[in-house]
Amino acid sequence: MTILERDDSGAIARLTLHSPGNLNALSDAMLEALRAEFARLAEDRTIRVVTISGAGKAFCAGHDLREMQAARQSGDGGRAYFADLFARCTAVMCAIRDLPQPVIAAPHGIATAAGCQLVASCDMAVAAHGTRFGVNGVNIGLFCSTPMVALSRNVPRKQAFEMLTTGQFIDCERAQALGLINRAVAPESLADETMRLAETVAAKLGSAVRIGKRAFYEQLELGLDAAYAHTGAVMVENMLDRDTDEGINAFLQKRSPDWQQ
Repeated sequence: MTILERDDSGAIARLTLHSPGNLNALSDAMLEALRAEFARLAEDRTIRVVTISGAGKAFCAGHDLREMQAARQSGDGGRAYFADLFARCTAVMCAIRDLPQPVIAAPHGIATAAGCQLVASCDMAVAAHGTRFGVNGVNIGLFCSTPMVALSRNVPRKQAFEMLTTGQFIDCERAQALGLINRAVAPESLADETMRLAETVAAKLGSAVRIGKRAFYEQLELGLDAAYAHTGAVMVENMLDRDTDEGINAFLQKRSPDWQQ
């Protein structure tokens, strides 16, 4: 068993965090495995959707606190290690945004601190009923500042701030209402429902989804006028795609498109 398993099903890459002994914590080894796998996926045009789940009783419990405490033994008290750790974790989270493929999280059990950040960093999320989400570092004296970045871009600011300052968990129903997840399903249906969503997206024109994902995140950082100017230019390029031409013709002619991508 590897710490991060990959099982491809057609155009869908299914990643599983496989370190149940520490609740799939984002240890140094796990972060490196995710970094390497995302780098491979970024170059893989056969894969159109990526899913991320966790083995065992939890999705991900955040950073490995034992590794972090061990770093305090260094001469600088761990400063260099901590700076590098959070930079590496940030790079992994940003790699999800930068992947050409949509990424779907499938949390169960708990998704806490950087584990909640991982869910928030994914493009979509389908959770098992009973899953609890929290940015609870404040309970042990460590404010979840880096998880806050992804969380506050998913959840309304007052709700995010309450989660960050109280350390309290929210359930699936609340997570869906706030926009942290797309939907909650029965635990026994989690894998099937996640795959159903992945298959729906994977069936679309790959080039259109790739250009659309990139534009989605780019326009979010722009003012309204600039966002429209940018996405208008993106749509021009999309329209000039051979397969988009084919897709529109197929729709008008009431037939299935003959896409090459």
